[in-house]
Amino acid sequence: MLRATFRALARLGPARVTLADVAAEAGISAAALVQRFGSKRALLLAAASDAAGGADYIFPGLRARHRSPFAALLALADCMRVMGDTRETVANTLAFLHGDLYDPEFREHALASARNTHAGIAALVRDAIAAGELVRCNVNRVACALQAALEGSLRMWAIHGEGDMAKWIRRDLKAVLDGYRARRQE
Repeated sequence: MLRATFRALARLGPARVTLADVAAEAGISAAALVQRFGSKRALLLAAASDAAGGADYIFPGLRARHRSPFAALLALADCMRVMGDTRETVANTLAFLHGDLYDPEFREHALASARNTHAGIAALVRDAIAAGELVRCNVNRVACALQAALEGSLRMWAIHGEGDMAKWIRRDLKAVLDGYRARRQE
C-alpha cells in the first residue's frame, strides 16, 4: 500500500492525490485504505515514516553492489530514481517532501530520513578514506556537502530536465568528491 501511495503521489502530487487514487494504484478498494489508515493524512504520515527508513535498505544495497566505497557514493545518484523518472514526478515527490517542513509530525520523519541518510553517507566516506580512495578529511562536513549536492542536484535536474537524471546527479557528486580524491602512488 505504501509503494502504491508513493506511485500515486509521484503521478499526481500531494494536493491532488486521493485515497481513491492510491487504492486504484494498489488494486484495492478505497474503503480498505480508510479501514487501515482512517484518513489521507494518516496514510501520508505512514508513507513519510516508511520513507524515513529508506536508508536502511539503500546503503546495504549500495555496499552489496559496489566493492569500492567511492563507487557506492557515486551510485547514490542511481538511488534518486526512487523520487521519480520525469521532471513532473520528481516535482510531485519533492512537493510531498516540502510539506514535511511545515507540519511537525511530517517534519519528524523528514528529520529522521535526513539523519539516516547523513549517517549512511558518512559511513561510506569513512570507508573510502580507509580504502585509500579519499584523503583524510572532516567526514561529517564532506557527508553534508554530498547530501546537499545529492538533493540540490535532484532539484536542479527537475528544473532543467536535461539528460539522464542519474548522470546529472553523479556529475555533481563527483565534483564534490574530486577535491578529496586520494592520489595513487605510481
